[in-house]
Amino acid sequence: MNEDDVIIEADDFSEGGSEEELEAMESQASGKVAKIKAELEACRKEKQEYLDGWQRAKADYVNAVKRFEDERTAAVSLGKLAAVKAFIPAMDSLERAKTSGEIPESFQGIARQLEDAARTHGLVQFGEAGEKFDPVLHEALGQDPANSEVEDDTITMVLEPGWKLKDEVIRPAKVRVAHFG
Repeated sequence: MNEDDVIIEADDFSEGGSEEELEAMESQASGKVAKIKAELEACRKEKQEYLDGWQRAKADYVNAVKRFEDERTAAVSLGKLAAVKAFIPAMDSLERAKTSGEIPESFQGIARQLEDAARTHGLVQFGEAGEKFDPVLHEALGQDPANSEVEDDTITMVLEPGWKLKDEVIRPAKVRVAHFG
């Protein structure tokens, strides 16, 4: 038997147990109970430390997963943006060829496929004569006289169309703007 084991004996004072012996046994039992209570409190503190550590680790994990997902989404967007920026000069050349009538009949289907692919990925061309000038969307490279106040701040000529990827301006349209007065 270990010295820390508590032995509970029947209370039989008639068998010659003196009161001093009884008090000594009670004192010893009280000491053992106090020791067990202290050990229990230490276990509770240790359990709380483990629980707190686990909760912090779980929060760190959840935050890391969220950060990794945000970084993955940003990397995909960045890759898409880089691909679109490389694609814009080809789209400009295609548009110039269409405007001048230089696309042979055999390449019309390919041109439509390229335009459809651009639209599928959210690439949209903008900037037309007659639109209201918007400094967020347009870059003014010159002014032309306007005949009335209604024509003031409208686009008179598109020198180079602008491009947007969904709602983000990739390249502003280079335009000439009417100015009244």
